[in-house]
Amino acid sequence: MIKLKRDFKIQKVEKKDTSSEITPKQGDSTFRPEVVNAKVYKVKSAFVKNAVFITLSYVDTHSGREPIEIFINSKDLNRSAEYVVLTRLISAIFRRASDPMFILEELHGIHDPNGGSFKDGKYFHSFYAEVADVIERFFYDVNILSAKDKGSSVDDKLQEEPVKVSVESNIKESTDFNKEFRICPTCSGKSLKTENGCDMCVECGYSKCDK
Repeated sequence: MIKLKRDFKIQKVEKKDTSSEITPKQGDSTFRPEVVNAKVYKVKSAFVKNAVFITLSYVDTHSGREPIEIFINSKDLNRSAEYVVLTRLISAIFRRASDPMFILEELHGIHDPNGGSFKDGKYFHSFYAEVADVIERFFYDVNILSAKDKGSSVDDKLQEEPVKVSVESNIKESTDFNKEFRICPTCSGKSLKTENGCDMCVECGYSKCDK
């Protein structure tokens, strides 16, 4: 017959208050606190049909305040897959990269084949450049970047050389360019023109003549 000892003691375990602790930075891309701070930005873009809402969140770590994720939403279902891709990729970069600032330069470097657009005194090459502008504004709003870093921002680097032509003349020039050139089937650039019955791309050299 087995006898059970009854001289055991039940110890009370006190729950530790972690509300005031700083969240440590984790290497795991799945790491995310239960509650994060966030800001929402509404973007009205000339490149997309409907208004876009961009939500950016951040956490406080031992190394400072850092972005952790982004959500891009719109009622335009035709571009929902594109917004999901942007959300997942940029969020992964925020969580894994030691310096996520490079994503701003990459987004600014994407050009829309139909041409750029002016908004609030700035020239944007594409919708992705507008997303980069919102991310950069968020960095300043939550003090991830300080005012002293503003001189070396991506937007300032892109606009270091002064533009001598006016906005009106620039738009007219862009319109004339769009009328003359079409999308090249090889390089996807808006650099295909017709001369003497032949289509020729001034960028990649693609050519095709009608028989």
